[in-house]
Amino acid sequence: MSQKPRQNTSSTFPAAPARVAAVPVLKPASGWWARLWWEVRDASGLNNTATYLWPRWLVLRAVGIVYLFVFGGIIAESQALIGPNGIAPLDEFFRQLRAAHPGMIDALMSAPSLFWLGHGAGMVTFLGWLGMGAAVALVFNLWPRLSLFGCWLVFLSFCATWRVFSPAQLDNLMLEVALLLIPFAPAGYRPGLGADSPPRPIAIFMVRWLLFRVMFEAGLVKLTAGDPRWRDLTAMEVMYETSPFPTILAWYDHHMPHVYHLFEIALTFVAELLAPVAAVVAGRRGRWLAIISWTAFQVGIQLTSNFGWLNTASIGLGLLWLDDRMLADAAAKLRLTGLAAFLTARVRALAPQPLPRWQRYSLRGALWLHFYLTLFFLAKACGIPPAAVPKTIAWPVNQLAEFRMANGYYLYALFKKERYQVEYEGSNDGGITWRTYEYRYMPQDPARICGFIAPRFERFDATIEIVAWTDKKARLIPVVATHLLARNPEVMRLFRNDPFAGDRPPTVVRMHGYRFTFTDPATREKTGRFWNKEPAGDYAPAVYFDESGQIQEAGIDEADAVMRSGDYAAGVALFARQFQAGNIAAGYRLADMYSRGRGVRPDPDRTFALYKTLADYGETGGEHNLAVCYEYGVGTPIDYALAAYWYGRAAEHGYLFAGYNLGLMHVKDLIRPRNDVEGLTRLLVAKARAKGDDPMHQFIAGDVDAQIGTISARMSAADVAKARREAAERVKDDNVTPVLLLDPQNNGGF
Repeated sequence: MSQKPRQNTSSTFPAAPARVAAVPVLKPASGWWARLWWEVRDASGLNNTATYLWPRWLVLRAVGIVYLFVFGGIIAESQALIGPNGIAPLDEFFRQLRAAHPGMIDALMSAPSLFWLGHGAGMVTFLGWLGMGAAVALVFNLWPRLSLFGCWLVFLSFCATWRVFSPAQLDNLMLEVALLLIPFAPAGYRPGLGADSPPRPIAIFMVRWLLFRVMFEAGLVKLTAGDPRWRDLTAMEVMYETSPFPTILAWYDHHMPHVYHLFEIALTFVAELLAPVAAVVAGRRGRWLAIISWTAFQVGIQLTSNFGWLNTASIGLGLLWLDDRMLADAAAKLRLTGLAAFLTARVRALAPQPLPRWQRYSLRGALWLHFYLTLFFLAKACGIPPAAVPKTIAWPVNQLAEFRMANGYYLYALFKKERYQVEYEGSNDGGITWRTYEYRYMPQDPARICGFIAPRFERFDATIEIVAWTDKKARLIPVVATHLLARNPEVMRLFRNDPFAGDRPPTVVRMHGYRFTFTDPATREKTGRFWNKEPAGDYAPAVYFDESGQIQEAGIDEADAVMRSGDYAAGVALFARQFQAGNIAAGYRLADMYSRGRGVRPDPDRTFALYKTLADYGETGGEHNLAVCYEYGVGTPIDYALAAYWYGRAAEHGYLFAGYNLGLMHVKDLIRPRNDVEGLTRLLVAKARAKGDDPMHQFIAGDVDAQIGTISARMSAADVAKARREAAERVKDDNVTPVLLLDPQNNGGF
């Protein structure tokens, strides 16, 4: 027979809950170390000195509301993303999975999902609405444990199978939150406040450990393995410009004085490092510091960056630092005596019901396993390479990775060096004119800036942005282009509009890259534009309909075959048509033929015009070759100033040989006014980056030392030292690899 809970009525506010014999009554001890240990245990919920009924009720409602946004987005986008006619159909995913993992158990561990039961359009819709139902039940406090399990299982089913569309750590956070809250939540159909089912100490410890990790790992990794800008205090100069969906407040914040940005960095480290430590060691005052600073920090991010539901969920989780007395005391201090009385009257201090031995040990085993797995991600946050983590920790993390039950949280550990985006442009007249497919929220129109869409997460827009940044060869980008060319209505609904509505459909779609930077206040005042938009070349070859009506990727194989047959005139004509239709490779080949006189009479003017077109298009190779034309007078008068300008642009955009050639112009004293410090800096940067087997890099590596010696010989020791410092500053980001901290699939999970 189960033991009836004992109610404590010894005071107006309930005292500590009655305890089972296995949990001794603890009181603050004397001595600083003993007192510190007591505070740590108290913050962990292990001292049984407080009740947590109201904070638990609030957190569960907050998590339920977030899951409404999660499944609302899934219902809106899932058919276009993973449906039978979507971008990444589940049928294809499971076919590849079975081929890679013939064993059923291995396959299930690689993709734990309800979609094994079926993956047609009906199943996609059914699971989306099933998850929505679980979220609604959680909001209305119906079967909270079962509702949390339903949210976790359905959301995991999507995350485990759409992979590339789960690119950010906000998905991992909600999966881990739902899983850990199950033992924390009250039992029963309509438990109300759950006074008869108070949270067990180990459950309190685990949810607070999660909150501590979400806060502390994000701050720790910024110092140990993150972007150098956090250490030189310039992070805020780039954060807003490169955030997911910047708002008008991000534009204003970007232009605030540096001293204000220093305040923001200080708030960041207070909220992410000082606050969680204070919450653990400084009692209720420390926990209030954590709640207030954490909430202010998260509100700021959400209002400027639109990071989906991540910030909303983080604010809700921050309530886990509260206990019932803290809420009642706060209401009393705010002179809300009625609220304070209400909060106090509804709380009863009861001990949790004793569990049967097998349930008790199962619960402890599962939660301590979770704690053990989290040590792996804490080690990563400390800058320890994954290979150096003991295999006894890494092995279970690897085995259970796809369940995402333990994750790392490294928000803004790294920044993109620039805001690079891919736009889809279609043409129905053979490439003479191009029309742009507009994203719903991603920056695109220079005169438009995103509104406040968080906590809604625009999964398609965000995935395109993240994938384009992290992987220059991602197949996702051209696959979307093929769906646009095929006029797939599901995929086209992911965009703001159809640029060919009421007109002939496109016959070719290209994927053009752009760099975005915020305009300065004067430019915005004059033009109304929030963004400077600069072409950055093609991301991938265009796709088009061939003569048989099949979709093909633009290439130069056909023209090359014609050239090999000896019909140069036909080859040149074919290259010209392909270039007009958006084939960038054909443009380079055409310019090379006119430059070398291969199959055509040498034509410097035509060579220059082609490279000018490619440079204006944002192609770094075109920018470099245009600079060569200006330096040596190919099709244009020699102009060293313009040569330096275009070399500089190409170098800024990552073309190594352009930076090296600009350094050579300084060595040759072709640039006025003379600036040997800049010339030596360029050469030193080129030397630092000339690595590997690339022929261009090998040429630079073999020649650069002689050029460095030539220019250094005419410089003072102070100027040489200055150039070396400047070069070190320019290459400081080169060794910061995002692989450790930003997984393009799950951004923090192993």
